[in-house]
Amino acid sequence: MTQGPLTTEAGAPVADNQNSETAGIGGPVLLQDQHLLEKLAHFNRERIPERVVHARGAGAYGTFTVTGDVTPYTRAAFLSEIGKETEVFLRFSTVAGNLGAADAVRDPRGFALKFYTEEGNYDLVGNNTPVFFIRDAIKFPDFIHTQKRDPYTGSQEADNVWDFWSLSPESTHQVTWLFGDRGIPASYRHMDGFGSHTFQWNNEAGEVFWVKYHFKTDQGIRNLTQAEANKLAGEDPDSHQRDLRQAIERGEYPTWTVGVQIMPAADAATYRFNPFDLTKVWPHADYPVIEFGRLELNRNPENIFAEVEQSIFSPAHFVPGIGPSPDKMLQGRLFGYGDAHRYRVGINADHLPVNRPHATEARTHSRDGYLYDGRHKGAKNYEPNSFGGPHQTDRPLWQPVAVTGLTGDHPTPVHAEDNDFVQAGNLYRLMSEDEKGRLIDNLAGSLSQVSRDDIVDRAVNNFRQADGDFGKRLEAAVQALRG
Repeated sequence: MTQGPLTTEAGAPVADNQNSETAGIGGPVLLQDQHLLEKLAHFNRERIPERVVHARGAGAYGTFTVTGDVTPYTRAAFLSEIGKETEVFLRFSTVAGNLGAADAVRDPRGFALKFYTEEGNYDLVGNNTPVFFIRDAIKFPDFIHTQKRDPYTGSQEADNVWDFWSLSPESTHQVTWLFGDRGIPASYRHMDGFGSHTFQWNNEAGEVFWVKYHFKTDQGIRNLTQAEANKLAGEDPDSHQRDLRQAIERGEYPTWTVGVQIMPAADAATYRFNPFDLTKVWPHADYPVIEFGRLELNRNPENIFAEVEQSIFSPAHFVPGIGPSPDKMLQGRLFGYGDAHRYRVGINADHLPVNRPHATEARTHSRDGYLYDGRHKGAKNYEPNSFGGPHQTDRPLWQPVAVTGLTGDHPTPVHAEDNDFVQAGNLYRLMSEDEKGRLIDNLAGSLSQVSRDDIVDRAVNNFRQADGDFGKRLEAAVQALRG
């Protein structure tokens, strides 16, 4: 079915799209060929700055369905009744690689989920791991600098990676995850997702609960060994993106069972681990996962740039009944993500179809700026006003948190069983002997590339503090590789 004649950006028909206009046959190209100039100018500007982190990604639309009653814990409207469905958009990604990097690499995977709820968009921006490398956002730029290309060599350097990790012992738990069997998922469909941070839920009565989200893949966990990943990354750099797209095209819609750990607010002060420390998990024996939903991806984007690259997610996008916690990493991300998108896509990025609310309408007094679409027409741009403009509700989205003490650069509070190594050791001891062997091999393969002995020794000592056997075996493996 024909779509009619090709036109310029202004809608005028194009007479010739094969030949540029010249001064006679074989002569120089004329400045008056505005179709040529428009095409070249647009082509030069087709790319926006890639994300500093999570640049390499894929996405899909789908549906979230409530399967369990959580109304005693939250007043969020999209969770208000069993069977209720909400449209979603999920973007998967790697963390360290640039836009042209391979998918099959050892790296955490982003798991960024946008719920298009009737009370506005709710963004849950997590990873495929329940913990992270650091617990304070002030260290995040330094951490990412170690994962990116060195400013002198132009390559990722093992010295930088392991120097930072060895000097940041709180990373030991996440590094153990990363170099274990789940460090390289076989596909985006075959991995779990986590909100990772602790968030606040609050119910109609104003009661507060701290929660952690879990997304359990219904496809089963599948991972790649380092050798399999090396081969696949070279043969098919787009392996994860292609797998997701083709599965949806075949009608094999991936699904996840969604659960939540729930902690009454009163428990937080005396819990054995700091419940707001992103380097720690809540053991399921303490707070079991309660199933409450099902996530299905069933529609591919029609344009990757418009819908995946220009999609924006911010942990600050909450809805009534859900809010932040005192997690210091989360607090930093509340600013950092939105600011990144204002720089990268533009101040009106939330006007784009993939980002704007689908089940309600955004009503703000913001105007103008790059790509402003004039949606407000002649409405007043201030509040309060006497012309029927949008007004405040006087009901906060989340409940206040009590604070005491003096302002200052305080470390994260330490609870009874908190240290930087206990949960890494617990994770190691949960592994089978085969899993331990692969973990040691993966770590040793990376550590053996470090040029300085003091960095290697410091890194090995962190794992030794997690578990004596862990450190002993890793030290021997690194020495064998380094000769």
